Amino acid sequence: MKVKVITSLLAVSGAFLLSPAAHAVDADAAQALAKKEGCMKCHALDKKKEASSYKEIAKKWAGKPDAQAKLVNHITSGEKVKMEDGSEEDHKIIKTKDVAEQKNLVDWILSVK
Repeated sequence: MKVKVITSLLAVSGAFLLSPAAHAVDADAAQALAKKEGCMKCHALDKKKEASSYKEIAKKWAGKPDAQAKLVNHITSGEKVKMEDGSEEDHKIIKTKDVAEQKNLVDWILSVK
């Protein structure tokens, strides 16, 4: 009997931890970080600037299970990006080393509708 209760509690706890509510995006913190790091110089919410809009990025990565990991790597590694004029340059590396802040920023970008 105790095993069933413990198993049920673990299942409910696991479901909660995997739910979107458990990993809610702090949009204000993400936007503040994007501004602080200079991301908004090249990106806008819903229009193309020097780079794709966050809305376009979210659409491109929608439903891809590796989206968060790929985008965290993108903002922390300085990999090459193609600009509007066809030239390539290194993507700016964000300064924060706080992984939670990095993931929150990426999760916010992926949530833009």
